[in-house]
Amino acid sequence: MRLLVVSNRLPITAIEKNGALQFEESMGGLVSGISAYLDSLKGSSFTKSKYIWIGWPGISVAKAQQNSLKKSLLKQFQAYPTFLEAEAMKDFYHGFCNKTIWPLFHYFPSYVEYQEDYWKQYQAVNLAFTESILEILKPGDVVWVHDYHLMLVPRMLREMAPQVSIGFFLHIPFPPYELFRLLPKEWRETILQGLLGADIIGFHTQEYTQYYLRCVLRLLGIEHNMGRITINDRIIKADTFPMGIDFAKFQEAASGPEVAEDYQKLKSSFQDYRVILSIDRLDYSKGIINRLRGYEGFLEKYSEWKEKVILLLVVVPSRVGLDQYQKMKSQIDELVGEINGRFGNISWTPILYQYKYFSFTQLVSLYKASVLALITPLRDGMNLIAKEYIATRTDQTGVLILSEMAGAAKELGEAIIINPNHIEDIVAALVEALSMPRKEQIRRNRFLQQRLRRYDVVRWAEDFMNELARVKKDQGDYTARSYKYCKKGIIDCFNQAESRILFLDYDGTLMPFIKQPQRASPPMELIGLLETLAKKDQTEIILISGRDRSILDKWFGQLNVGLVAEHGAWIKEHGDNWKMLKPLDNSWKKQVLPVLEVYADRLPGAFVEEKESSMVWHFRAADPELGSIRARELMDILINLTSNIDIQVFPGDKTVEIRNSGVNKGNAALLFLTKNYYDFILAMGDDWTDEDLFKMVPERALTLKVGLAHSYAKYYLSDYQQVKDLLKSFLEPIEDRSTLR
Repeated sequence: MRLLVVSNRLPITAIEKNGALQFEESMGGLVSGISAYLDSLKGSSFTKSKYIWIGWPGISVAKAQQNSLKKSLLKQFQAYPTFLEAEAMKDFYHGFCNKTIWPLFHYFPSYVEYQEDYWKQYQAVNLAFTESILEILKPGDVVWVHDYHLMLVPRMLREMAPQVSIGFFLHIPFPPYELFRLLPKEWRETILQGLLGADIIGFHTQEYTQYYLRCVLRLLGIEHNMGRITINDRIIKADTFPMGIDFAKFQEAASGPEVAEDYQKLKSSFQDYRVILSIDRLDYSKGIINRLRGYEGFLEKYSEWKEKVILLLVVVPSRVGLDQYQKMKSQIDELVGEINGRFGNISWTPILYQYKYFSFTQLVSLYKASVLALITPLRDGMNLIAKEYIATRTDQTGVLILSEMAGAAKELGEAIIINPNHIEDIVAALVEALSMPRKEQIRRNRFLQQRLRRYDVVRWAEDFMNELARVKKDQGDYTARSYKYCKKGIIDCFNQAESRILFLDYDGTLMPFIKQPQRASPPMELIGLLETLAKKDQTEIILISGRDRSILDKWFGQLNVGLVAEHGAWIKEHGDNWKMLKPLDNSWKKQVLPVLEVYADRLPGAFVEEKESSMVWHFRAADPELGSIRARELMDILINLTSNIDIQVFPGDKTVEIRNSGVNKGNAALLFLTKNYYDFILAMGDDWTDEDLFKMVPERALTLKVGLAHSYAKYYLSDYQQVKDLLKSFLEPIEDRSTLR
């Protein structure tokens, strides 16, 4: 098995010098993090060191050179390039990725540009990456797609290679529904569906995971159960995996000779000043302006710290071609000059400002030389700098001031957590950090380092891969019990049997759900199918539904079938009258009805259905999210209200139902099964009420659940269409059964 890592950029960048291509290591937390994981796999039985990294090489390459570059990158770096033209990168990377997705996902909607050309190029580039994967994909490969540049790849790849294992990880925040919905309808739905092509979708924090699941519910109408989504016979999992760092690498580097030399130079240049480190890429999401205003307020309010501290402001160039970034660079330059001019003197410069890249060794030296790190993004997916700073503090001193808007804040609770939008918060944090006793610094950092050491980047990747394997195993288990694999065996059993009985649910099994249940009358095709099947020799059909008896009589009374209404409260054998399964007391309705009506009034689209021996609160036509909340509230109230009454309250598919205890489909089925012997028993249903039926029928019975959900049923069908297909197959002449294989 090989691992195919797919990201926008390769871990190496091709550069043309003197007419020849040369390679340099790419920068960034994603590259360093994944590279550390891949290094850990060397010699591992997981991949036997076989992995390939797919991405853009960083340069446009003439077609005549592409094949030779592919071979060279594959041989030297286990990398496989996706070639893109400069014009494509303009609309894809600088356009849709950085002018649409980046600002929207980082909560800057006023910066978002909605250009159709950007969107079309985003789709085209995602397709190009998908085609690159397919060029080298082999059976058994695991594909791990990374980040917001490639959110359409999972579905594109799934459509072309249905059986492949696909993981996706988003390294930036996922926005709440209120922001995500700002995207045009086609764009937002395509992005959500694109991610659903993966088997597992990973996010840095639980907050982002829940935002994604909420968008899937609100915009696609697809629900989840504990992060598990079921679509088209496939289980998908959305889960949280906070990315770590290569902790050992930073700890060892901090104690190494190269860093020691740089560190001594820094200490000498800083003399006795206490260094506050601020290091970030140039980006409006990093909150650099607010940080500088906070430092300015600190110097203004606490003059005793003047000439004792220095803010080392490192800004790493980023997206230099975008106007917003150039404007921000000018603002930073001006503000730094203003603060230095206002507070500085000949012997002391309050801010040492550097706009440049730093090597790994230089970076670790800066971490080590700083008494505190000021990391205050306005919104950040994770922020690995905060973790790197803690990892380099080998003597466990130093203080981390961290924005609560960074994903890392969920893990680094011992840091001083602040609101980056509140200048006074930054000021107070600086005072607290600079005044913190050494003993308290060590106490906090000991906990932080233990946590970061245990959950490093390798553990993060392993957890993701292990969860992907578990999801694929669950998919395999469901597949082994799917209609595709059980169909022929069921038909053979049906045809070989001397006496047969079929228990069939109606809504969700024979018919799809609709928003107005009263309009879900059976089409003539279904009536004809049931009529023909009921006439088959030694075959008995029992329609067992939650519907009331009047509607079942209206729809199916003319057929030679048995009817069970209200989940077993009423039973009608063919040619007989309706009978109650047991005497029922309906006096409880007066107590329950007002509560149901109040909740129907509070939720537009909800309504109450009163049956003879049960009551149902429907919310299929209501807002899906609010409906689920109201349903849970209603359940709690009803359970408490009826605790001393012999009734049951249970959730259905977009319903809450109240009925007498002891009334269920299983008990109703037993009444039929005790009157005759059947050597073929089949039961099909789609929801919680059918589980009673599955449990009560004999072990030899064939039980089928419609929809992939945990069930007592032995087999699964996707939807009502497969139910109809199976019933039609029972009518096929035996000699033609070969066509069913």
